[in-house]
Parts: sequence; structure tokens; C-alpha cells
Amino acid sequence: MDNKIDRKKVLIIGEYKLEKAIASSLLKRGCSVTVINDDSEECERLAEIKGLSVIFGNGTRKSVLKDASVESSDIVIAVTECDEKNLIISEICKDDFKVKRTIALLEDGEKSSFFYKMGVDRIISPLNMVTTIMEEEALKDEVTNRLSIGNGRMIISETPVHRGSELSGKKLWELNLPREIIIGCIMRGDENLVPRGDTTIRDNDILLVLSSDQNKLDSFLRTAAK
Repeated sequence: MDNKIDRKKVLIIGEYKLEKAIASSLLKRGCSVTVINDDSEECERLAEIKGLSVIFGNGTRKSVLKDASVESSDIVIAVTECDEKNLIISEICKDDFKVKRTIALLEDGEKSSFFYKMGVDRIISPLNMVTTIMEEEALKDEVTNRLSIGNGRMIISETPVHRGSELSGKKLWELNLPREIIIGCIMRGDENLVPRGDTTIRDNDILLVLSSDQNKLDSFLRTAAK
């Protein structure tokens, strides 16, 4: 997040760890921050953060949003563990309370276009984060081997495909990847490819792999190295 959000009034709705991390960062930058959380114990812990306003309740309810003065918020950030709930929150804030800017966490990167069509201004997505880094041609500077994001919930690994690897020559759909692993990009020479199901992996490709399971990622990396 850039300096343009300094001194803005921000409302955050969602999962405790993300709320705490985002709120703490924004408070340090001079923002006025309120969080909504539906767990009373988590609300108590959040209330220990100096300068943070905490509202207990369901962030999809208009009455709870009103209690948090959503109508005067410059930015609403929805970071629940449910993509659909984040979309609902964003739509309510936009349509009913005329919030200028909404940001939503999206685990399923394939839904990005739909979220934008529904009016979400900015999406926080592990896959989109990877794509953005690549488009800025800063991948090699920012990701040397592995990068943990989302409070450790998602791991990004830069994985070379060695000559003769079991992966080489196979189409993506033939890999039968577990749902916890996504190949977000293939770096091939000077090209950065967004892979499809029929994309064929070649020797010396570098795969940008996203995973929510460390053990399954390690197993995949061993296969790539064979």
C-alpha cells in the first residue's frame, strides 16, 4: 500500500491475523483504522492495539457496518476466509454506503475478472501478486527461492525444471496436481507464460509454484528435481 492512503479512514473486516497485521501497519502510517470481527475473544485481543477501534459483529450485516461508521470510510478492506463473503461485503459497502474504494481478499485467482465486474476496486490475491511482480520485471530481485505470504498461509517457490525431469514434456493437466498446488507462471528464457491446462513444460523452464501445504510442495519439488 502506498503513501496515498496515509491519514485515510480505513475499515477492515475479516480474519484476525490479517486484520491485526494490516491494522498495525496502517496505524503506523497515520490512518484512522476500525476493524469488525465476529469472535469476541479476538476482538479483545485486537482492542489491545493502541489507537485501533474494534467492533464485534458480522461484517455482512448493515447494522454492524453502520456501527463502524462505514459511510465515512475512505477504504473498506474485506479479508475474511471466504471469497464470497468478501465480495458481499464489498458490494454492500459500495452500493448501500457509497464507499469510494473497496479491497477484497481472493483465494481463487480465477474469479478475479468477476470480482472486478462486480465493482471491487482492488483484489488481494496470491496469484495476482505473483503476476504483478513479474510484470514489473522484479521477480529475480524479490523472489530468490521461497517467499511466505498471507501470514504463512501461502508459499511461493521458484522451481527449475532440470533436464530429463519427470515434469518435462508433460502438459499441465497431466501432472494431476493436488488442489493445494498451483503453477502460477512459467519462465521460459525471456518469456513469462501464464500456463493453461494444455501448456507443455519443457527442460530448463522455471516454474513459479504457489502452495498452501508445505509437505505437498516439498514432494512436488522433489519430482521436479528428478
